[in-house]
Amino acid sequence: MTASGLFISFEGIDGAGKSTHIEALAQVLIEQGREVTLTREPGGTALAEKLRALILNDAMDAMTEALLVFAARRDHLQRCIEPALAQGQVVLCDRFTDATFAYQGCGRGFDLEVLQYLEHLVQTVKGLDGGFVRQPDVTLWFDLAPEIAAQRLLGSRVPDKFEAQPVEFFARVRQGYLLRLQGEPQRFVRIDADATREEVGHCVRQVLRQRSFLA
Repeated sequence: MTASGLFISFEGIDGAGKSTHIEALAQVLIEQGREVTLTREPGGTALAEKLRALILNDAMDAMTEALLVFAARRDHLQRCIEPALAQGQVVLCDRFTDATFAYQGCGRGFDLEVLQYLEHLVQTVKGLDGGFVRQPDVTLWFDLAPEIAAQRLLGSRVPDKFEAQPVEFFARVRQGYLLRLQGEPQRFVRIDADATREEVGHCVRQVLRQRSFLA
């Protein structure tokens, strides 16, 4: 946990239930007296939302896509996330950098070393002690088989360019999340999103209580 606030990210493919549980957790935290900022990536600021529309809908190569994602993230950090943490708020973010490694990296096949460079460039927070790379205090990965996610989303909305990808793409995305978990097991927590809504919600609260992030 940061000195002033708490940063929790929710990760997973569409259909895994992130939105349902991020909103439920926000309500629990508010009831416990915490001030909550609920946000998302790409997005979270006026500029980042404009970039989100381009990223999700316009055709572009993987490098252009990655650069736009990190540009949106920089503005999001500067204008939303860092100020909220400095005020002692809990920031709940629907996706963060792990999604970039999963979607643009493993899904689209973009160079992971370049993504690591951009991660350090964009997310470094300067301080009196030098600086550090901003990461969530805990990341909840809602892991769900792509086939099940696709069934959940069937007919629910018009898919964006990522949601319209074949199951094989999401299998690579899932592998990308697994690699991130293996790289940072102290931060990353896998949630079985194929369980019932009540079971998943209980698991989320249990994980946060174990880390003293929730009463």
